[in-house]
Amino acid sequence: MGTILLSHSVSANDLTVGFSQIGSESGWRAAETSVAKSEAEKRGITLKIADAQQKQENQIKAIRSFIAQGVDAIFLAPVVQTGWEPVLQEAKEAEIPVFLLDRNITVKDDSLFMTGVAADSVHEGAVAADWLIKTQAGQPCNVVELQGTVGASVALERKQGFLDTVATVPTIKIIRTQSGDFTRSKGKEVMESFIKAENNGKNICAVYAHNDDMAIGAIQAIKEAGLKPGKDIKIISIDGVPDIFKAMIAGEANASVELTPNMAGPALDALLAFKKDGTLPPKHIKTESVLFEPATAQAQLDLKKDMGY
Repeated sequence: MGTILLSHSVSANDLTVGFSQIGSESGWRAAETSVAKSEAEKRGITLKIADAQQKQENQIKAIRSFIAQGVDAIFLAPVVQTGWEPVLQEAKEAEIPVFLLDRNITVKDDSLFMTGVAADSVHEGAVAADWLIKTQAGQPCNVVELQGTVGASVALERKQGFLDTVATVPTIKIIRTQSGDFTRSKGKEVMESFIKAENNGKNICAVYAHNDDMAIGAIQAIKEAGLKPGKDIKIISIDGVPDIFKAMIAGEANASVELTPNMAGPALDALLAFKKDGTLPPKHIKTESVLFEPATAQAQLDLKKDMGY
């Protein structure tokens, strides 16, 4: 008991996957769901999606429901890093492999999941910091940071990567940091408080947002304060969603580190290989992170439209 056994060889058409999705709190998250549906459809796999509305208890309920339904695999985009052992143990005992998408978890027994498909979030933060360091070219810069959801692995890692990198440059300082919960509305609200606290924004050189949606919220707050985002205050964020490219074209954002929304594709391929002949995937499947600036914003926007973003 507790070991995932290899079932008989099945075709993709026989497979059903349950996907516990965090929610639709951002443009990127909605795109991940949309791409997951199309990737499953391409492979003839039935995908059942449960929207957790950013609550771990809803994800745990969804996983238990998927176990009861006897799905062939469970995809989990975990809202937070901890607290998954009991329900994942239940999946393991039911011999249902679990695949993590775009975020990591902390468990003592890593056999509770088969693989995790994710970007290197520490690297993403470092790429954002490198861009700011190069842009400032030795000039001083006070940065305010809009963090993602408290306790989410991606927020902790994007913070770490940025902090560790700017720590090597004494002219760049993070003067304020607070969670904007990965949402546009909270990003705007937090940025408003930063602006008020920092001489109507005049002490702020740049915003580092853990995702584009919070950056868009910050842009709105900056404009309402009578300042020019992208000029008076630089905007660097992560995700590469269409709206941030629109902001770049408008001159209101400076750079974004792309996070591909196609996390399900590699996970589905790993599942098919496992079901076919027992091939075990690597424990972590890493996706690429690329920095984009205004010069290529229109091309990226066109590409996103082609992807159905």
